[in-house]
Amino acid sequence: MPSTPPHHLDISGLRVEIARQRIKHLHLGVYPPDGRVRVAAPLAVDDEAVRLAVVQRLGWIRRQQARFAAQPRESRREMVSGESHQVFGQRRRLRVVEVDAPPQVERVGLTTLRLQVRPGADRDQRERVLQNWYRVELKALIPALLARWQPVLGVEASAWGVKRMKTKWGSCTPASGRIWLNLDLARQRPACIEYVLVHELAHLRVRRHDEQFTALLDHALPSWPSLRSELNQTLLPTSSVSRPPPSRL
Repeated sequence: MPSTPPHHLDISGLRVEIARQRIKHLHLGVYPPDGRVRVAAPLAVDDEAVRLAVVQRLGWIRRQQARFAAQPRESRREMVSGESHQVFGQRRRLRVVEVDAPPQVERVGLTTLRLQVRPGADRDQRERVLQNWYRVELKALIPALLARWQPVLGVEASAWGVKRMKTKWGSCTPASGRIWLNLDLARQRPACIEYVLVHELAHLRVRRHDEQFTALLDHALPSWPSLRSELNQTLLPTSSVSRPPPSRL
């Protein structure tokens, strides 16, 4: 779908991202976690018309931003024994063990997460070990989901990866066929991870969030609205080693 590179305007104290696309109507959205404002506008709509549309909806925009700002956040994890950490939607108590051996993480029983680190490892070093483990665990889950859903949707991703993302649970570049998934999905239930992957795969068929895209999701994964809502209600983490607040689709 032809489009123009996004640019930004300052409108009534708001930084607004504007992307022009081959669409019929202007779409304005406010996105978590920080209330980012984005406008998708038809190619023929100029900046002044976009400015007017934003000004007319300032009240609604401010309410959405206030809602995101008030959203509860998890306290900063100190990476010490006794803390609660989520693994694929299940809460586990962290048990930190200092051993003069290669760092590793393992699930013990139904309720414990054992974090083995070198003696003297500080908080950030401990977190890196845990995040690397999350990455491995999440990446191990994806191939089976791709094998299930690519035939259903009639698409095939050329490549996929996991990284920390500030504003999205996932992303897709239809032109290249590449999909990225947010590392923080390793904290969510597998059903939510599945929804994000299906959402991004669907963009290989339909680029925009339009009626055709919604119909495709409705047909492939009827439970997607409730899964999206579950993700949107997730407690946001505070600062971490490389600052990746999870976000929404």
